[in-house]
Amino acid sequence: MKLGYIILYVPQVDEAVAFYEAAFGLNCRFAHEGGDYAQMGTGETALAFASEELADSHGFAYRKTTADGDAPSVELALVTDDVQVAFDKAIAAGASAAKHPAKQPWGQTVSYVRDNNGYLVEICSPVGGN
Repeated sequence: MKLGYIILYVPQVDEAVAFYEAAFGLNCRFAHEGGDYAQMGTGETALAFASEELADSHGFAYRKTTADGDAPSVELALVTDDVQVAFDKAIAAGASAAKHPAKQPWGQTVSYVRDNNGYLVEICSPVGGN
């Protein structure tokens, strides 16, 4: 078995796609014509967005995430060789700073931002890297 994709439920899929393109330089690799689903190219495993309306149709309960509420107990990690530049780009695109870049004892540089929907995104260097 392998991880195929991660789906974040968002109010507006097109806004999430535009934000991730501007903040993190990701490209939309698929968008459903109805606007309720899209996937970003992130390598072998895709990051996807589904509208809350589509999620509601599945018939199970879930907690909606908002930009002003507590971050959900999950994070996305995006790996880059220059954490500070990527962090600054995300902030310039409208992300909220959660934790500025800092070198960790194991050698990794780690930072955190909140995206336009309140999800926590770790921007970090490779583990064991710079």
